[in-house]
Amino acid sequence: MTAVRTLLTAAVLAGSLAACGDEAAPSAPEWEEPAAYTYTLTSTEGERALIGTFRITVRDGEVAKAVGLDDSARRVVRQLPDQVPTLGALLDQLEQARGEDADTAEAEYAADGHPTRIFLNWEENAVDDEARYAISDYEPAAG
Repeated sequence: MTAVRTLLTAAVLAGSLAACGDEAAPSAPEWEEPAAYTYTLTSTEGERALIGTFRITVRDGEVAKAVGLDDSARRVVRQLPDQVPTLGALLDQLEQARGEDADTAEAEYAADGHPTRIFLNWEENAVDDEARYAISDYEPAAG
């Protein structure tokens, strides 16, 4: 009886461990990007232009206004305003990373479904290909 119990326990444990490696990325809650909203984006990590903290206003699905809240972000807004993304563009980047089998493509979501954190790392051993986004102060426009 003890041998059967030991084998059964080992089989359950092996099945549980095997399942861990096969887990799909958690799906996002249902959320539809509104046409108008504001949010604060803190973009860090990696060697890329979009670094800094920004206050972003979206109207008609496009970035209508971006304010750099630190020196790096002010430089981006001044020199590369097209680099400042909507939440939809950030989610597109997440899906692209997942589709390209990036080593890490993770997100956390608020109760209403909008993203609050996104972390991307295309190659685990590559240097400076990461992107980390923290989304805060999200407010859909009154409508």
